[in-house]
Amino acid sequence: MVEQIFKLSKGNDKAVEKVIFDENVHYLHMVFNKEEGLPEHFSNSNVYMTVIRGMLSIGLDDQEVHEYEAGTLLKIPFKTKMNVKNMHAETLELIVVKAPAPTN
Repeated sequence: MVEQIFKLSKGNDKAVEKVIFDENVHYLHMVFNKEEGLPEHFSNSNVYMTVIRGMLSIGLDDQEVHEYEAGTLLKIPFKTKMNVKNMHAETLELIVVKAPAPTN
C-alpha cells in the first residue's frame, strides 16, 4: 500500500488525538463536552480549525468570545492567543490542522 490510513475516535468522550504529527503538518482531532476545552495558549503555527459538530466558543487575542457552528472553518494566524471552549450542551468536535508543522 502506498497510502497510510488513520482512524479517528468516535463518540462523545473528551479527546485530543494527534492523528498526524510529522515534519509537514500536525493534524488533530478534538472532542469536548460542555465546559471542556484547551488551556489558553498562543498558536505555534497557522491554525486551520474545522467545526465538525456542536458550537465552538473561541476567544482570540483580546477579542470577545465568538461562536461558530458546525461546517465552519477558521484560519487563525501564528502567535494568536487562543481560548477554545465548548460552552453548550451539545458535544463539540473539531479537526485542527497546523501548517507548517510547528518546530517547537
